[in-house]
Amino acid sequence: MRFAIVGSGAVGGYFGARLVQAGHEVTFLARGAHLEALRQKGLELRGPAGDITVRVRAESEATRVGLVDVVMLAVKTYDNVTALPMVKTLLSQAASAQSPEGLPAVLPLQNGVDSPGELAAVVGERAVLGGSAYISTAVTAPGVITQTGTHQRITLGEFFGDTSRLSPRVSALKEALAGAGIQVEAVPDARVTLWDKLIFLAPFAGITGCSRLPLGRLWSVPASREMYLAGAAEVARVATAEGVAITTRMDALERTVDAVNPEVKSSLLVDLEQGKPIEVEALMGSVVRRGRAAGTPTPVMSTFYGLLKPHEHGRRQP
Repeated sequence: MRFAIVGSGAVGGYFGARLVQAGHEVTFLARGAHLEALRQKGLELRGPAGDITVRVRAESEATRVGLVDVVMLAVKTYDNVTALPMVKTLLSQAASAQSPEGLPAVLPLQNGVDSPGELAAVVGERAVLGGSAYISTAVTAPGVITQTGTHQRITLGEFFGDTSRLSPRVSALKEALAGAGIQVEAVPDARVTLWDKLIFLAPFAGITGCSRLPLGRLWSVPASREMYLAGAAEVARVATAEGVAITTRMDALERTVDAVNPEVKSSLLVDLEQGKPIEVEALMGSVVRRGRAAGTPTPVMSTFYGLLKPHEHGRRQP
């Protein structure tokens, strides 16, 4: 398959490199020192499974990419304002090309549940899939991505239209990703997996961001543990109010958090500590707005939102 990676950093860079290794035609869209490193030295992956370097094609402009079957969107959600026009350009170029059934398509690998709707507003619902990435990686130098831990997984499925069965394009994309050594799960209804992830992630990001503490320190304090679980329950109720058949159970969620490394920090907290913009709108703001629209109270998530909103742009001017 032909892939374009919009957001060739920690997540997109890792999965894109695996696809290159497997022989797929992949173009990375990047900028600055990272772009120059990709062009001159290739993309280096470091991690527990060993270090590799792959030669890659990297561009700064979507108009230079050409035909693609799949656009993988992996920028942070606050960069969508600049990334979505690039996705539109890529899909417009590919619209008349011969591709597998239902392609070209865009697979967002972003936090929260808003991305498919934002994409659909730009490129139409038919082109949009739903996806989630589960991996711990970071860009540790231009052209270098370091993985901590061994887990790496993508879930994907349809987000609009018929979500009662696996579509042919989801099955084809699953096969391509699995053939690249990526752990992948294809589901009929991606809304379920996106909301299930948000039930864990939104209160995790909120409570660690507001306290500036890793999850384990908070989980060991009964009052903080109760606040986390109350926030998760709010997210679950909003999902149910929107008609999503979530699978998360609170007792299972507790066991999941029990097993988390006590020193782990949310990516939102890491960004906050580094003075970067944070995904407060995608993680807390979305829950608050959707809860208000559904008449479902979200007092805990609203508190996290109010405390973190002033830090939305980091040290960058709004």
